Amino acid sequence: MAITRRAALGGMTALLAGLPLAGPGDMALAETRARAGALGLKITGLKTFLVAPRSIFVKVYTNQGLTGLGVAIQTSKEMATAAAIMECERVLVGRDPTRIESLWNELYQTPRWRGGPLTAAISALDIAFWDILGQALGAPIYTLLGGAGATRLRIYGSTMDMTPAIFEAQKAQGITATRVQAPKGSIPQMIATTRRWREIVGPDHHLAVHMDGTMPTRDALQYLHGVEDLNLLWVEEPIQMDDIEDWAHLRAHTTTALATGERVLTKWGFAPYLNRHLIDFAQPDLAACGGITEARKIAALCEANRIQIAPHGPHETAGALANFHLDASTTAFYAQEVRDYTSQFELDLHEGQTPKIVNGFCELSDRPGLGTVLNEAVAAKRPYQPLTRSSEGRAF
Repeated sequence: MAITRRAALGGMTALLAGLPLAGPGDMALAETRARAGALGLKITGLKTFLVAPRSIFVKVYTNQGLTGLGVAIQTSKEMATAAAIMECERVLVGRDPTRIESLWNELYQTPRWRGGPLTAAISALDIAFWDILGQALGAPIYTLLGGAGATRLRIYGSTMDMTPAIFEAQKAQGITATRVQAPKGSIPQMIATTRRWREIVGPDHHLAVHMDGTMPTRDALQYLHGVEDLNLLWVEEPIQMDDIEDWAHLRAHTTTALATGERVLTKWGFAPYLNRHLIDFAQPDLAACGGITEARKIAALCEANRIQIAPHGPHETAGALANFHLDASTTAFYAQEVRDYTSQFELDLHEGQTPKIVNGFCELSDRPGLGTVLNEAVAAKRPYQPLTRSSEGRAF
């Protein structure tokens, strides 16, 4: 008999009978997988959805009627990522989606080539597998990860500039930390603009700057030196991630806090930044770095090295909720990047199951699995158009 969401919720008492639970956050992961394995779930197929401007969704279907939702990000490579997801279908059909660790390793380790769209594809599938597991057991993903350390998660605001009006509006929303897009002009002008921002927000507001990884190392270091006395929360992506020794050079020559990670993939990519203490904040993107499974391990490396985690969060609802499940389950969490989830399209796309942000915090949902759905008819109303990043201008 097919398992529906309602049946999964209604059968929780029987399903979890005998589990050694001291509370909803204490479910042992091995016990969880054993119970899920007994359900006899098998993958029957995959389907991808590309939604403008750059969302890549996957639905993973099972023989028991449960459908997992996953999301990937790979700007300007959306079509390649969708194709990479579907390449996995022939490997996954007939497999148990609750054997998440085993499937992750097979999808990552077996192919000869890795990275980019291939890892983003695994990320989307991994999120969908966790969604299925949570639905099958009637529990939110964060419960399966060890339980929520808090029911509300701190967010930080994002803006292209900082003005008194913007600051007052953010304060009214309960926001206590803001990341501002890179200042323009020469290095002295950039430093002067950053000083103006600090004057606007005052000494206590947590102010961060996002640089997009576009600066030469020499210029980045000059800027970092020039703002050292401003007590910035972090400077994000001052340089590219192409050369780890460039980051070692920055770290050795500035006291300004550094952050990066949205384009760093897997625990192996993060390990040198964390083990060598080259950054103060790690910013993995769960829809690109390997999904929830891999992000948990990145978070564990952060904990071991006393580095905080602030996941990349430009996503719509599905990607945002994946972040929230990780955030709630790691002691390394600092704050979460978010966006607006209140547009009518967003509400319709996810049938009202969107994140709730109140007074500067995300409120955790107790819905099982990922905690949302994807309405295919609504998704079809906003078809994807290829995006191009170029030196002449960026489409997104």
